[in-house]
Amino acid sequence: MKYKLAIFDMDGTILDTLVDLANAVNYALVQANKPQRTLMEIRSYLGNGMINLIRLSAPEGTSQAELDSIRAVFTDYYKAHCKDNTKPYAGIVELIEELRQKGMLTAVVSNKPDFGVQLLVEQHFPTSFDTAVGERTGIAKKPAPDSVNAVLAQLNIQRAEAVYIGDSEVDLATAKNAKMDDIIVTWGFRDEDYLLEQGPTTLVHTVAELREKLLQ
Repeated sequence: MKYKLAIFDMDGTILDTLVDLANAVNYALVQANKPQRTLMEIRSYLGNGMINLIRLSAPEGTSQAELDSIRAVFTDYYKAHCKDNTKPYAGIVELIEELRQKGMLTAVVSNKPDFGVQLLVEQHFPTSFDTAVGERTGIAKKPAPDSVNAVLAQLNIQRAEAVYIGDSEVDLATAKNAKMDDIIVTWGFRDEDYLLEQGPTTLVHTVAELREKLLQ
């Protein structure tokens, strides 16, 4: 196998989290007497972390104090409801288990708040990852390479032996900033035409295609 380590994004790559994230955003907006957003609007806002998600979801001109309040409500609601509708994409659990059986290390690096990453890994992938990292205070979020670099160091893997798998321009930039290979999937939170414009090294449409690329 070409790779010793596969690092996965979470939202839109291994888990379909959109409905639970949208429900949490809209609950927080309603509590703040702000208009709700559509599912497709929220889909387009995902990828750059919780602070950015709330900033884009709130109306233009919303004060920082209001944004902070909306984010706090969102966080409390999402902690309680992040498992309501979220589920792995078909075939992902089996793929990751196969990779591990063949000796490949696996990890998650996400801009999702770390509490959400840990809860959902425990729920859906209890034995699937050697490490999982979400957005944390004190470490730059994607597309900065810091979290990816930390995982490489933790698992003692050279970047040429690893690949980053995601579904967005943020993930592609993360891989480029970390100077490692990328695989971008089309079943997540970005449209294929948009992804092609970003210049991914490898674009895959199915889990079977992803398996083929990872096990080459």
